[in-house]
Amino acid sequence: MTDQNSAETTDVLVVGSGIAGLASALAAARQGSDVVVATKAKRPEGASSWWAQGGIAVTRDDPEGFTRDILDASDGTADPDAVDVLVENANDAVRDVLVDTLDVSFDENGEDLDFAREAAHSDDRILHVDASTGKHIHVPFLNYLDDNDSVEIRDDTAALELIRHEGRVHGAMLEHDGDVEPVYAGSTILATGGIGDLFPRSTNPANSTGDGVGMAALAGADVEDMEYVQFHPTVYPGEDGNPEDGPFLVSEAVRGEGALLRNGDGERFMPEYHDDAELAPRDVVARAVAAERDATGEVTLDVSPLEFADEFPDLAAKCEDRDIDWEDGIPVGPAEHFLCGGVAVDDRGRTSLDRLYAVGECARTGVHGANRLASTSLLEGLVWGLRAGEDAAGEDPSVIEAPELLERDPELPDDFARQKFHRLRRVMDEYVGLERDPGDLQRALAVLRRLKGEVDAYVRTRTSRSLYELRHASVVALLVTRHALENEESLGTHHLVDDAAEGAPENEPTEPTADD
Repeated sequence: MTDQNSAETTDVLVVGSGIAGLASALAAARQGSDVVVATKAKRPEGASSWWAQGGIAVTRDDPEGFTRDILDASDGTADPDAVDVLVENANDAVRDVLVDTLDVSFDENGEDLDFAREAAHSDDRILHVDASTGKHIHVPFLNYLDDNDSVEIRDDTAALELIRHEGRVHGAMLEHDGDVEPVYAGSTILATGGIGDLFPRSTNPANSTGDGVGMAALAGADVEDMEYVQFHPTVYPGEDGNPEDGPFLVSEAVRGEGALLRNGDGERFMPEYHDDAELAPRDVVARAVAAERDATGEVTLDVSPLEFADEFPDLAAKCEDRDIDWEDGIPVGPAEHFLCGGVAVDDRGRTSLDRLYAVGECARTGVHGANRLASTSLLEGLVWGLRAGEDAAGEDPSVIEAPELLERDPELPDDFARQKFHRLRRVMDEYVGLERDPGDLQRALAVLRRLKGEVDAYVRTRTSRSLYELRHASVVALLVTRHALENEESLGTHHLVDDAAEGAPENEPTEPTADD
């Protein structure tokens, strides 16, 4: 039985420490609530926001143009009401939090702010700090909340399962250093970021296992648009097996300043795929890059039209660290980047479960539809984080019986979760990636169902962070695949090809060995 006198309680529990989670904590604290922020991240690099390069889009004085660009990039699928919320609140949210509160020093061009342009934007509207905007926002945000007596940030702390009863969420089971305890909350806000660990190549930080979506789905929350997984077209792929030559994102801002994509024959190819060439929507560019890599063996980003080292010193330094001669072009290819769907929420981040909220990449606000417009992720996290945190304040926590997470069977081998993740990633990469066909999706569904069944059996008698991360990832992988099968129309990031296409795999990937 739960000891109600000794149980830990807080007004608001935020799970995740990216810009969405921190904005939620800030807004709730402003309303007088005590807030616990539980994050798997070890500061600061573990949160997705820290890795954001391009910048944060703002409305400036053209809401109609911004709205039109978001809708166009989404292939006409974004929710107009949600887009209105984003556009109408963009300027005020950025000014309030990033400028007035955190004093972020965005790049300037003389005495004026240096607004950049990225793919599918019709105007210069993106505030940035070099090509590493995320860390210049994230670090001061963490520092600011550290000084707030109402906010406690717990690093290296994972949420394993939501505490729920009769349609209401009462907090979560938190794990730190092997110990698992319930934390009860008046309101719980999920801000757990993306699903990069489901794919072998991703721009997300490690341990992006879709925990928020997985926990919410298992608790019975509505989840929507999971088939819309965005791949970024220009990621240096790195060298397999060499951790010192890992992949890194080459910001869309580089193409916005004039960089060109060339195939292995040295030919510029994007004008053949789209009128906007290198600045076409991300889904179009990603598929074009993949096609040219397959046809010619390589795609490089030609940065000779700009003063690359002067304009993007952080990216130039990354190239130099990896002995990449960027003057000859930077090798690039697509990698998983952003989940456009997620836990379904309204304009305040409220989910279908009482007192449960979701914000940031794990939430489906409707803003992105089938494809996200560049540099709107930080903005969406900020706007919805503030709105959710304000709405979540003011509820008293209730202590109920917590889920019993058992630990009665022998520990699993150290590489158990790694091997299962290897299998999951292989399935997602081969069958549920940049292009999909119904036959492959059916094959993936069969493999993933078996994998989830195996993981569920282990979770019944064992409790560990890695096992629960694997559980969440298997749930999310199934959701992505199911939603992809249910959507028979190619839209944005969900691109269907003929099931009988030449070279389609006939068999599921084999179970990897410990040596893989």
